[in-house]
Amino acid sequence: MKTLSALLLLLLFSTACTKNDKGLGQEIIDPNALLNGITTDTFELYTYSIVEDSTETKNASNVLLGSYQDPKFGKVEAAVYTEFRLPGLNPNFGDPTQIVIDSFVLALEYVGYYGDLSAQNFEVYKLTDSIQNASEVKYYQFSTLPTGSTNWVANGQGTITPDPINDAIVAGAEVDPQLRIHLDTNRAWDFINESTTNPATFATNTAFQEYFKGLKIAVNNPSQNSGKGAILYLDINNNPASKMTIYFKLAGVSKTYDFNINSNCADFTHLEHDQANTPVAALLADTTLGQKAFYAQANKLRAMVKIPGLDQLPDNIIIHRADLSLPVQFQTGYRYKPGSRITAASKLAASDAFYTSLGIAGLYSDVTKQYDLDLRAYLQSLVNGKLENTGIVVSPLFFRNSAERIIFNGVETTNKKKPKLVVTYTTY
Repeated sequence: MKTLSALLLLLLFSTACTKNDKGLGQEIIDPNALLNGITTDTFELYTYSIVEDSTETKNASNVLLGSYQDPKFGKVEAAVYTEFRLPGLNPNFGDPTQIVIDSFVLALEYVGYYGDLSAQNFEVYKLTDSIQNASEVKYYQFSTLPTGSTNWVANGQGTITPDPINDAIVAGAEVDPQLRIHLDTNRAWDFINESTTNPATFATNTAFQEYFKGLKIAVNNPSQNSGKGAILYLDINNNPASKMTIYFKLAGVSKTYDFNINSNCADFTHLEHDQANTPVAALLADTTLGQKAFYAQANKLRAMVKIPGLDQLPDNIIIHRADLSLPVQFQTGYRYKPGSRITAASKLAASDAFYTSLGIAGLYSDVTKQYDLDLRAYLQSLVNGKLENTGIVVSPLFFRNSAERIIFNGVETTNKKKPKLVVTYTTY
């Protein structure tokens, strides 16, 4: 399935001023009409999940790094590919014989996480092929680039327990939470020696990025237990704290040199999902299991809701309300919380290759443990013949830059609450 089209067809949801328009705005509905309207909640729902095979992850607002072992969805693992840029051209590190390198640190600022903050083993590798920043070049969740075989992480420094909650301490000062990976100082010497023997490498960013194409930042957690691990959300596009820094002394004087990551750098996230022997895998093999429970997962799965009975609605009606409730399986305090919102999309015609956003955001309530979606405009468009009833695809709002996952109750769930569509309309 192709990535959702971002295009909104305004004709579906516009409100015209002519007398013959059936798509009347809710704000001008006569309250008395609601009292006399017909309300029905007997629609049959068919629910299952579909796989998203092409999610673009290039230059998203944040990148994903880490892994966790989900008891329902299997293992999720994320790696980051990113370029670096010079803070200024033609750096002068000074006489190499007078330099003592204290440390070489890759810092990545947190903006959140999903999962359990247990220890993970981080690895860093130098890219041997460039990331293409041209807009026409796409990178998806399955994209990779070749790297060297040498792990840049300093010996014994790769195992880190992420802490995106508490401030980090850098040079004795408190800074916003960041992941700090200590790199082999020999790799810092590579840069210093290159600047001395071949200064042209540092004369332009183009020359520098040809010499140093960037890094792959990954994890290696083969023995992660169920319920352990997390996907970290990192800001490397708009945060000056995300960078690679050489800490050194020149003739006894402390100095630093940064290699920046910013919005001029291309980056993407690579994700792997191992769903073998999970309820998700069983559902993908047998969609009828979605009547008991169905799933949505960022970068991987979208939830499908089909409502065949909508085709039986009369064409001489005005929809006043159309409320779709999607209860979820979640206990307050559990680490894998549903996101605050979901989005809805649909194929406007059965022949369409793409799904189109419906401009609908379903809000999650931790009190009712469900998402509620207002489908009034969508149903009115169906009744008016402006689109076909191909079903509604539901996804986490932050589909390409989070690790959120949701377990929805199906209509045959053993749980108390079931998905339901309630429609109120009047005829004319």
